[in-house]
Amino acid sequence: MRFHADNCRFQSDCKLIRVDVGSTHLKLCTMSSRSKARKTYSTRHGLSQLTLVEHSLCPLDARTSLKENFSHACEYRFMDPERGASTARVKVAAYEGLSAHDEFYLWGLLGITFADSEPSFDLHVTPHYCLRHFDMIDANSKGGKSYRLFRESIRRLSAVRYQNDRFWDPLKREHRQVSFGFFSYSLPIDPESNRAWRIVWDPLFFEICQAAGSQLGFDLATYRELDPASRRLFLLLKKVFWRRETSPRFDLIQLAVDVLGFSPDIDTCDLKKKVRRCAEHLLNAGIVQPPGENASWFIRRAKGVYAVQFQRGPNVNGRKSPRAATLTDSPLHDPLRSIGFDDRVISQILSRYSPPLIRLWSDITLAAIEHKGVRFFRRSPQAYFLDGLRKAASGVRTPPDWFHDIRKEEELREAERQRQFREATVANTSTVQQVKRAGLSKAVEPSDVEAVVREMLSGRTVSDDG
Repeated sequence: MRFHADNCRFQSDCKLIRVDVGSTHLKLCTMSSRSKARKTYSTRHGLSQLTLVEHSLCPLDARTSLKENFSHACEYRFMDPERGASTARVKVAAYEGLSAHDEFYLWGLLGITFADSEPSFDLHVTPHYCLRHFDMIDANSKGGKSYRLFRESIRRLSAVRYQNDRFWDPLKREHRQVSFGFFSYSLPIDPESNRAWRIVWDPLFFEICQAAGSQLGFDLATYRELDPASRRLFLLLKKVFWRRETSPRFDLIQLAVDVLGFSPDIDTCDLKKKVRRCAEHLLNAGIVQPPGENASWFIRRAKGVYAVQFQRGPNVNGRKSPRAATLTDSPLHDPLRSIGFDDRVISQILSRYSPPLIRLWSDITLAAIEHKGVRFFRRSPQAYFLDGLRKAASGVRTPPDWFHDIRKEEELREAERQRQFREATVANTSTVQQVKRAGLSKAVEPSDVEAVVREMLSGRTVSDDG
């Protein structure tokens, strides 16, 4: 049953809502619309952190980085006002492995978080909402493989630990030694669940990203169309071109290896070709300008030693004009729609109640639908949600005990699933080593084994992704 706005009567002073559900009238106390402005969202933009675009988070080669307990070390150079030219050393510990493609989800989630006029470190969103606003699926898509890949990326990113011995702290206004993670998560076990995913940002990382002068916004559509190496070059140049028309002269090897993530074992000649290919992709996107006549992006300094320099292109800030915010831009739209409200009622609820209360009681209602069935409700899921919301706003209702039990059970099941994955990965890695010792190394690749393990533990098969 869809709950329509025709069943609602909102007083003009926005002090209460009267809702007809069957023969029952519910009067819901709300906040005045004059005291609380409607929030707007602009989730078509990604958001990165200015220091993190100075270097790679992992190699481009997934065969190297998608391994358990993987560690990545790199460095970058900067000008310290007191010490002059300095070098910062970075270590990224990825206990579940890491892929260069994971950065797309990290910057996209940051974009969603800080698109809110009152960003919170506690993000509640459905995967459908995220992937739709990443332009990876359309509004009517069921996700399939995209959902699974997103969930796996969340798992890897949550296990990352970042360390930097010369990180620019925008709050202290000085370079400091730092160590932080990205986020923790709590996801429904059932992949078909309509309940929101919970992403809890690391407090220090969130504080750094929230600080003025620490954010790097960019057009997510432009970013998504690029390959991983070109994406990294795009973000670095986006930072540089914010203040200047011409980039500094980057050392070719430092740019290719420490920033873009190519292997240090690649010859300089081949690195030059790979960086040129990235530059050509950015040229096609209008991020950089073509080199002048009889000129090149590369400057030869000595035999086998090159520098790279770019000119700002016309589309650095995106090729599309800003899109007007719509109701579906709110992360709360999908859960309320799943409960059974139409867009008119959703709009009225969003304008009158605080997001934390809406998030909590929509999650409680959806959990009741999925775990207890429709017979649990005396009237309807919509009436249950609205009644709980009203009483919670008045301070006379708290989440029911059964909801806490469900959350605890989900946390235990997720912990057990992670344990099984780690044990299976170790066991299959041992199998691969035995195969190699037997002289059959070409028969099985570690990445193939890990993919099979993930499929088994997720309870899905390749055919399920169609």
